[in-house]
Amino acid sequence: MRLPLFFLISGAAYVVTSSAIAQSSGTLQKIKETGVVVIGHRDSSVPFSYLDENQKPVGYATDICMRVVDAIKTELKLPKLEIKLNPVTSATRIPLVANGTVDLECGSTTNNAERQKQVAFTNTHFLTASRFVSKKADKIGKIDDLKGKTVVSTSGTTNIKQLNEANTQRNLGVNIIAAKDHAEAFLMVQTGRASAFVMDDILLAGLVASSKDPKAYVISDDAFSKPEPYAIMLRRDDPSFKALADHATASLYKSPEGQALYEKWFMKPINRAGLNLNVPMSPALKKAFAAPTDSADPDAY
Repeated sequence: MRLPLFFLISGAAYVVTSSAIAQSSGTLQKIKETGVVVIGHRDSSVPFSYLDENQKPVGYATDICMRVVDAIKTELKLPKLEIKLNPVTSATRIPLVANGTVDLECGSTTNNAERQKQVAFTNTHFLTASRFVSKKADKIGKIDDLKGKTVVSTSGTTNIKQLNEANTQRNLGVNIIAAKDHAEAFLMVQTGRASAFVMDDILLAGLVASSKDPKAYVISDDAFSKPEPYAIMLRRDDPSFKALADHATASLYKSPEGQALYEKWFMKPINRAGLNLNVPMSPALKKAFAAPTDSADPDAY
């Protein structure tokens, strides 16, 4: 007999039983009663969660979320579980998860200690660092070169907080603008309204690769942060749901499918135009895939 994915956990001592779920008042019970799971997605976080040429939400994080949905279907015996897609932004994603509107947020969200006071995260699926993109012609190489310039970042992100901190600590006198999303922020650099855009380096790589002239832009070597873990976000204080998500993601990452999924989104063309980010899996992420963790501590990686 073939066991459901949820139970195929090597060395797992904790198992969520059907009776435990039935008694739960959390997310699994809500999904069981409504027959609906709500997925929060982004519209421009390439390649994690974005709208494709047909305006359909796709991406690396979206695919991971669908593995969790498969585990939910199996555990709750709901093969026809309805998936409702709910767009979120950097500013709305945490409130919408915390208040129960969204069950799983599938985007490019950093897991950190401050956010863990409001929401929970499953296992890390990517590691990034906060850097800036600028036009090559402007020759802005380091963070200190931003002194006195107009710099944009996206509202509601850790990046804009890091930019503000660096601005104060280094006495840069930067004019900081908060954009509503990544696309708007990058457009400000493209049109000269901002000298640089501070964001996670992998998201900047996606925006540059998607632009009309990728060679016109450069991403800084200088970073505002240590490695930061990305993970799927879910509600706090819901151990049954988190256990299911943790087991489903750990099984994926430790299997050959995890590597294949990464290569699909980071090492191969991801649209009809042939966009290829060509970002090999880092040694730190390979380690995190071999031993899945939900740690928010950058030093853990």
